[in-house]
Amino acid sequence: MLKFQNYIDGEWHDAADTVDVRDPANGELLGSVADGGAAGAEAAVAAASAAFPAWSRCTAGERATVLKRWYQLIVDNSDDLALILSLEQGKPVAEAKGEILYGASFIEWFAEECRRAYGQTIPTHNAAMRLNTIRQPVGVVSCITPWNFPNAMITRKAGPALAAGCTVVIKPALETPLSALALCQLAEEAGLPKGTINVVIGSDAAGIGKVLTQDPRVAKFTFTGSTAVGKLLMSQCASTVKKMSMELGGNAPFIVFDDADMDTAISACMATKFRNAGQVCVATNRIYVHESVHDEFVEKLRAQVAGLKIGHATEAGVTMGPMIYRRAVDRVQELVQDAVAAGAKIEIGGEQLANGENYFAPTVLTGVMDTMRIAQEEIFGPLAAVQKFSDEDEVIRRANETPYGLAAYVMSENIRRANRVVEALDYGMIACNTGVFSTAVAPFGGVKESGIGREGGVEGMAEFYETKYACFGV
Repeated sequence: MLKFQNYIDGEWHDAADTVDVRDPANGELLGSVADGGAAGAEAAVAAASAAFPAWSRCTAGERATVLKRWYQLIVDNSDDLALILSLEQGKPVAEAKGEILYGASFIEWFAEECRRAYGQTIPTHNAAMRLNTIRQPVGVVSCITPWNFPNAMITRKAGPALAAGCTVVIKPALETPLSALALCQLAEEAGLPKGTINVVIGSDAAGIGKVLTQDPRVAKFTFTGSTAVGKLLMSQCASTVKKMSMELGGNAPFIVFDDADMDTAISACMATKFRNAGQVCVATNRIYVHESVHDEFVEKLRAQVAGLKIGHATEAGVTMGPMIYRRAVDRVQELVQDAVAAGAKIEIGGEQLANGENYFAPTVLTGVMDTMRIAQEEIFGPLAAVQKFSDEDEVIRRANETPYGLAAYVMSENIRRANRVVEALDYGMIACNTGVFSTAVAPFGGVKESGIGREGGVEGMAEFYETKYACFGV
């Protein structure tokens, strides 16, 4: 499954140039992948466009059968897929294995869900007319996916698109292309027809992006990444009025009330803050703890952080690996220095580790203020920034004072309070008394500048259909 060529129209393609893929833990070369560029993207779009009519005419059952085979091959090869993912991305193998199975669940869910693409018979307004609707696939779908979940962010997009009868073109992150190519190998073995799934890797992000957002043969564009890049891609999609799904940046609040179960709150915080070295779009960004339990929370959090084992993804017992590249480490260091200069205190960590150039110590800061950069920007690193609050209305106001609205977390044993706060927080997803909530069966997405559209659940399937209305005179 270790491939180094682009996958277009069911064939493996070399290119004149290549890009190196390196292990972020030590910089070792894993291989050189064909640099497809804009020309590769155009060829992939052409292949997907040519394959669409036949794939879209397959019955839902026929598509489901192929996708179920793909799902099973992913599960059967999950150990190898996890190793590939760990080596190119850095997360521990056990964590990578979890991503593989999580990613596979989207293929399974949407393979089943596509059988339920129901239309409607509408009660008529005129006795001489009959009104109904049908749901049809949108067409060619282009995807740009990030490096932090190089398997699951593909299956979460390609799964519903293919199940609906669409064909797909994927540009994976330049840092982590090997997981995408391995998925193509298994898709080919599962029997996905030529051209239904295509992957183009390239260093010319702007050139490839323009093809995927502006080619009129592409009907839908879906992106996971930063808000700044998402805005640019949205503007490019406007030229051909494409359907879009955008899962963008976040600034997730984690609110611990005085009636919270402290062990539950600490466990949830660790899960959402330090998974994948904090490089998760729904990772906790601002930790608000009621002043009466603040010191207890910080003490227990510091003890848990001290127990993390840092190292290479393949080392036994490792619970946190490296960050993806040096500039990510440098940025987290800058956020720490800025906060400390403004009065924050380092409780543990706060510096780069000697393991390698991409390791940053898991860190807890206290005395953080809303005006600091660390509270205004998405951290995307292993850095827990703790603040105090005194009452419910205050913390809701502070939590909502951000242009982002992806995920939020509420820790409280008071069911009435929990419901009030969940309804008051301006976020697309809210987890109460847990730090892990994403699943194939529920919608995933944000509000405000955190994106548009949803992935997962029945809402995720609807993103890849058009509703056609028909009126018959009788």
